[in-house]
Order: sequence, then structure tokens, then C-alpha cells
Amino acid sequence: MLSIRLLIGLFAGLTSQMAWADFTCNMTRGVTEISQGIHTLHMTIFWICVAVGVVVFSVMFYAIIYHRKSRGAVAANFHESTVVEIIWTLIPFAILVGMAIPATQMLIKMDDTKTDSEITIKITGYQWRWEYEYLGEGLRFVSSLTTSQDQIHNRDIKGQHYLLEVDNPLVLPIGKKIRILTTANDVIHSWWVPALGIKKDAIPGFINEAWARIETPGTYRGQCAELCGVNHGYMPIVVEAKTPEEYQAWVESKKGKVRSGP
Repeated sequence: MLSIRLLIGLFAGLTSQMAWADFTCNMTRGVTEISQGIHTLHMTIFWICVAVGVVVFSVMFYAIIYHRKSRGAVAANFHESTVVEIIWTLIPFAILVGMAIPATQMLIKMDDTKTDSEITIKITGYQWRWEYEYLGEGLRFVSSLTTSQDQIHNRDIKGQHYLLEVDNPLVLPIGKKIRILTTANDVIHSWWVPALGIKKDAIPGFINEAWARIETPGTYRGQCAELCGVNHGYMPIVVEAKTPEEYQAWVESKKGKVRSGP
């Protein structure tokens, strides 16, 4: 009786809204069309895989339990079955095609970087900071980590955004299609902001492209996602999404304050 109560309590705890509120192992839905589409695709394929796993393991455990030797089961003696071969070839093929179609559609949408882009941002990775250049605006600056050395070396209490705070965040407007160009000055980096659904390698001598249309104002954080040296973990990304009016006012206030790379 006690074990049953424990199981019921555990199930209730796992299924409660509060328990799932802090569950962060899944992908974030994000605040862009691309990030939300990626999340939907991820969940669709996840549940397809769950269904396949349930069917396969159910059949396997049924065979193990009800056709075991101790029950007198005797293995059938046959060589091949053309029908079975066709069935277990066609069903996986149909499942894979069903997953490939929406995945291909999402990849095509992710690569649509040039159509109707209203703002272009060039992002250059350095060891270990980011440089942002607003092409056509005459605005360029460097964004570096501001977490104190005392926090890093455990001489002070770590802040809420430990290793995820910078001096100059990337400011972008909501509701506009933003073209993002990534490159690097030294080694390979990777510009990754989960809420925007963007993870693009920054490679010296190459330009990679991505795009975003942010739907909700706010602050969104990310990190370099490519091992780039001893301070790889110390080059965070902070994006501040503002209304178009606030963004334009910010651009005007920053014009003339141009900074070169490190």
C-alpha cells in the first residue's frame, strides 16, 4: 500500500504544472517565426519517434513474455517472407518521408535570407568577443563579457546572468526582417541565440547568413557554441529587441560613436 501511494505521489508531482514550469531540458519555443517552427518540427518528430518506440518495444516485450521457452514456445521454422520484407521496408520509408517533408520546408525557410530584409547586421567573432556592424547605418561596436573576475574566481556571489552579461548588447527592432552575416577574425566561432532560432558558424574568410524577425520585445541571451580557445565560455551574446521607434532612437543616439575591432 505504501509503495502504491509513493507511486501516485510521484506521478502527481511529475504531472503538476509547477513541476513542469521549471523543466528546461526541451528546446525553447523562442520569439521568432523560425525558432517556433523549429520547435514545432522538433516536437512533431519527437512524438513520431515515441510512437515508433512504443510500438516496437510493445511487440518485443509481448514476444519475450508470451513466447518464452518456459511456456513451451517453439520457434517457427521458415526461411523468408516477401510480404514481411515489403511491409517493414515501406512503413519506415513512409515515416521518413513524412518527417523529411516538413524538415525540408523548414530548411528552405531558414535559408531565405535575402528576400525583403530590412536590416543587415555583420557579426565578427574574435577571441573572445563579438563585433557588430550595422551595414548602411555607419554603426559598429564591440560586445564583451562584463561578469567580474571576482564572480568567475568564486570571490563574490554569482549574479543572475553569470557569464551572460555584456557591455554593449546587440539592439534589434521587432517586426522587421533582419539579415545576419557571420564571420570571424581568428578561429571558428558560432553565434548562437536559442530564442531567435539561430546558430551560425563564424568562419575566417567566409560569410554565413541567417535571418530573424523578432516578435516580442525583450532581452535574449546566447553564447559562442564552437570551442574556440581557453576563454570560449566567456564570450556571451545579448540581444535587446525594441519597438521600431525605440530602435530608431537608439540608432540615432549611437551614430558617430564608431568603434573598430579589437
